[in-house]
Amino acid sequence: MAQFGRRALLQGLGAGLAAWPFRAAAAAGPLFAAALVEGDAHAIAILDRDGAILRRLPLPGRGHDVTQGRGWLVAFARRPGTFALAIDPAGGRAPVAFAAPPGRHFYGHGVFTPDGLLAATENDYEAGRGMLGLYDPSDGFARIGEWPTHGIGPHDLALLPGGARLAVANGGMDTHPDTGREILNLAFMEPSVAFLDARDGTLLERHTLPAAWSRHSTRHMDLLPDGSVFVGCQWQGAAAECPPLLLRFRFGEGHAALPLGAAERAFDGYVGSVAANPARGTVALTSPHGDVAAVVEGATGRLLHLHRQAEVCGVAPAGAGFVRSSGTGAFGPARHAGLAFDNHVLALDPASRAGD
Repeated sequence: MAQFGRRALLQGLGAGLAAWPFRAAAAAGPLFAAALVEGDAHAIAILDRDGAILRRLPLPGRGHDVTQGRGWLVAFARRPGTFALAIDPAGGRAPVAFAAPPGRHFYGHGVFTPDGLLAATENDYEAGRGMLGLYDPSDGFARIGEWPTHGIGPHDLALLPGGARLAVANGGMDTHPDTGREILNLAFMEPSVAFLDARDGTLLERHTLPAAWSRHSTRHMDLLPDGSVFVGCQWQGAAAECPPLLLRFRFGEGHAALPLGAAERAFDGYVGSVAANPARGTVALTSPHGDVAAVVEGATGRLLHLHRQAEVCGVAPAGAGFVRSSGTGAFGPARHAGLAFDNHVLALDPASRAGD
């Protein structure tokens, strides 16, 4: 597997760094960040709600998700990639490239802790265990430590309200870069959601799924202000046996399934992205496999809307609703010919225009 060191990554970006216009966007409305693909080129872009691309910066490979904190946007490589790129949207600092250490790769997600560190989900693939790599933005995103996630295949994570706890979705799938994305432990997967102390990584709770759901990989998540963590799953079994794809976890309570009724089959056993809208208490989930997106009521799981859209995957809160992106180049009402958006969309905090 190729390892992208900091120098190699910056050389790979080359003149593209200068092409990123470090100016506050003129758009008055909400802004979003997403990874995209155009032909053989990969990039991170900032867009407005209408889907206009305001800025873009090349990446050395396929990106996955973007996180925000401490005045930075950080784009991660898609599994099993090893590169990450931190960008100052306010323009006061040059981009910072960093990489997972040898023997590790990113899963494409990260979050900033209350102590100011970036925690990124990683695979210790020789040992077959999940880790959170800890990176210090005040020291060029140097890797300063790690915490175990107490599971295999940690994918997404979220900081709970109040900042004291982290929730991590351990998908349960053991993979190795030498065999690509092949699942090496399909017969004995153990998906879980772990709650960790956000200060030192101490395991506080770990919730596994029922034995009959052992192939129900816990993947992407978002949360509402009451601490409810919504997790979208990806089923690795027969379609007729697929459990409910949306689960809700609460610290101290375990999990509850939120069945979608007849709409469940439309997802083809696969949730590609999850986003919560605190303004309305709603949760959106998407499936590029099923070409469908849904919105549910967070408190009850009641299905509110079902929307058909080719290769829809990215979703983020926007006003009282959501904005969606797709692998066919759709972003909100816009259609970008020859371009594909990757799995996720990040709604930017307005403070990103001037730094934190």
